[in-house]
Amino acid sequence: MSTLAQQPFLSIDDYLTSEDGAECCHEYINGALYAMTGATDRHCLIVGNLCAVLRPQLRGTTCQLFANTMKVRLRIAEQDIFYYPDLLLSCDPTDRATYYCTAPCLLVEVLSESTARIDRREKLFSYMTIPSLQEYVIIDQWERQIEIYRRSTDWAIERLTAGQLELTCLPISVPFDVIYEDVEMGRRD
Repeated sequence: MSTLAQQPFLSIDDYLTSEDGAECCHEYINGALYAMTGATDRHCLIVGNLCAVLRPQLRGTTCQLFANTMKVRLRIAEQDIFYYPDLLLSCDPTDRATYYCTAPCLLVEVLSESTARIDRREKLFSYMTIPSLQEYVIIDQWERQIEIYRRSTDWAIERLTAGQLELTCLPISVPFDVIYEDVEMGRRD
C-alpha cells in the first residue's frame, strides 16, 4: 500500500467498478483508496517463480492461484477492506467472486521498502482474521529470507534463510533456489 488517493468516501460497488481495467490499482480501507506502487524486476521474478511451481500442483483440485491482481476482501471491526496480495491461493470452491476472494488458504507478499512495515504489521493482523487462512508468507526481495506465519503455530514467526519453503495449504516444498531463480541479490535501486 502506498499513498492515499485524494477522493471522498467511495462505496464498495463504486470501488470495484473503478478498479475494473484501471491503469493504477488501489487498496480499499473503509471507503478510502490507497494507490499501489509499481514492482521491481526482483519482485516480479519472485512472484513468477512461485506461480510457475505452484500452478501445476493445482490441476485437478478446487484450488485457484492468483498473482498481483486479485483482491482479498476482509471485514474487520465493521470496516470493509480490500488488499492486493502478491499471491493468493483459494481452495474453497464457493470462493469465486469475480473481483475478489474471501477465503484464501495462502497469502504471499514480496517486501518492498515502501510496504515492508504494512506487510509485517497491518496486513499480518488483518490476514490473521481470515478463518480459512493457513499461511501468510513474506518474501524479502533483497536478501534470501522468508518469514512464515502459520495458523497451526498460533501465527508465530518462522524465519528461513535457506533450504525449502514448506507449505501446508498446498502440500509442497519449494526450494529457495527456485523462489530466487534469476533474482540478483543485494541490489537496491
